[in-house]
Amino acid sequence: MPWGEFKDTAAERRLFQRRTVVMLVFVVLAVGGLLARMYQLQVVEHEVYTTLSDKNRVQVQSVPPPRGLVYDRNDALLAENRPVFSVTLVPERVRGMDDTLGQLGTILDISEEDRERFQRRLQEPRRPFQEIPLRYDLDEQEMARLAVHRHELPGVEVKAELVRFYPHSELTAHALGFVGRINRDELQRIDPVNYAGTNYIGKSGIERFYEEVLHGHVGYQHVETNARGRTLRVLERENPTPGEDLQLHLDLRLQQRAHELLSGRRGAIIAIEPATGGILALASVPGFDANKFVTGIGVSDYRELSSSLDKPLFNRALRGQYPPGSTVKPMLAVAALDSGATTRDYTMWDPGHFRLKEGGRVWRDWKRTGHGWVDLMDAVAESCDVYFYEIAVEMGVDTMYSYLAHFGFGEDATLDVSGALSGLLPSRDWKRAVRNEPWYPGDSVNMGIGQGFMLATPLQLATATALIANRGRWVEPRLLKDIKGDRPVEEFLPAETHEPLTLKNPEDWEYVVDTMVEVMHGAKGTARSAGRGAPYKMAGKTGTAQVFSLAEDEEYNEEEIRERLRDHALFVGFAPADNPQIAVAVIVENGGSGSGTAAPVARALFDSWLLEYGQADGALVSDIEAQVAD
Repeated sequence: MPWGEFKDTAAERRLFQRRTVVMLVFVVLAVGGLLARMYQLQVVEHEVYTTLSDKNRVQVQSVPPPRGLVYDRNDALLAENRPVFSVTLVPERVRGMDDTLGQLGTILDISEEDRERFQRRLQEPRRPFQEIPLRYDLDEQEMARLAVHRHELPGVEVKAELVRFYPHSELTAHALGFVGRINRDELQRIDPVNYAGTNYIGKSGIERFYEEVLHGHVGYQHVETNARGRTLRVLERENPTPGEDLQLHLDLRLQQRAHELLSGRRGAIIAIEPATGGILALASVPGFDANKFVTGIGVSDYRELSSSLDKPLFNRALRGQYPPGSTVKPMLAVAALDSGATTRDYTMWDPGHFRLKEGGRVWRDWKRTGHGWVDLMDAVAESCDVYFYEIAVEMGVDTMYSYLAHFGFGEDATLDVSGALSGLLPSRDWKRAVRNEPWYPGDSVNMGIGQGFMLATPLQLATATALIANRGRWVEPRLLKDIKGDRPVEEFLPAETHEPLTLKNPEDWEYVVDTMVEVMHGAKGTARSAGRGAPYKMAGKTGTAQVFSLAEDEEYNEEEIRERLRDHALFVGFAPADNPQIAVAVIVENGGSGSGTAAPVARALFDSWLLEYGQADGALVSDIEAQVAD
């Protein structure tokens, strides 16, 4: 068949035309669909996608408020904020956590402790896109090395933040407390809005009690970010409201003096201003460096502190519960006079021991040969145990409990001292509930010299002593003196609840004060050596608290027992006696006698406050000169 019979040119042309039309229609429809979609995106849904775009480009970030500062009564800075540079990671933006940590380990010196702490925080509940610190306090070289590799590490940032710093850390650790990282439990109870961006919260002491005041209110800023989430610029900002600055009654000079006086020992000193209840010194020795706890203390450092036999983390001033020993005798003297259990003229013979009944158990006096004939003045001045054994039995537990409760024993009577314990003021009901036993007369005998079941904290002893200094007027101990702003102090302090202790004969207050003056300045006063040569009159009472019990006829031999089993040395007192400016309680653990160890500490503290710091402030000179003249 010829070649021309197989080729149909017209048919091919028609086929080509049909295909061209189909393709043209397809292209027109595709272009139309694309134009329609573009119209929908650019016109119909313009606002929606503009908003989404801004959310990718613009983020709202919280701005944590600067924490309020803390000052002492003379405006010495006790707690401040210092800038610290740290490397942080946002897990949601990190591509591979293990790889990123490994690469950071080649750039920075990251300890195994840092890694473990980071992994713990990574597992804890947290806010979305919250930064987790890996290492704190970067130096300039480390920041420079990190900046070179920053583009390789998405989700890794160098963050500058204000971190709490205590310039006198060991001196003020137990009084101020410290801040630390917000933990899981705290995360559940804090306001998530106001604490957005805040990593630290008060853990103890003033930092915890006044957390709401010190924290302030969060601010916000709108920032433009790049594709990696890093901030390019700030578009809009609402500044945070800084926390309030606090001024405390605490005197840094007296606080330092208290630590010096207890240096090398274990013990506590509380000093109170009787007129206001302001705590002038709150020392618990040994102390610790509170700065270690702010960003997270290392395991080895914490183990060293927690396992130490000297218990530096234990706040002896607020939480140490000790038998008050003879320091409770002035309070019992007030109770005995007011209840009629004794009189100023009543005298008794002290043979050196006491029995409830003939042939019964013997309670010894600290002076084995006895004090002979003594009245209440002699009994306090010489710390005659037998006299107080007798009046304790005469009063009975109910009367002693009632009066000692008025002095603040058995309760936390503070206004703003976080963590103070209430000690133990025993009663009939307490013994029945706890030991399922009745109250025996012998229990009253022991309570008469501050032994037996009774326990008190140094803060409680100082509070009760201030009540005597004020002749029955109550002042609840407090640390806060002023708010450095427009808000009144009363807005932050709890209401005072204690009524004055009113005696049937108000002159009994002066008599009991005179007995305490006799302790310091009398010919037979137990602390006469500590009071010798003072240019002012002081009132005080020594005490000794047993760490372990002796058998009935067993004698005490200090040299034969280990140091940590020796008696605690105690002292309470105030000065000047006629116009008290300072009331103190001192305990030296295992210090032996109160007269030989604790009383000289108190005398040195009185001298510092009245003769050195008092004269510098020009507040006490005239009072002391008047007493010298007398």
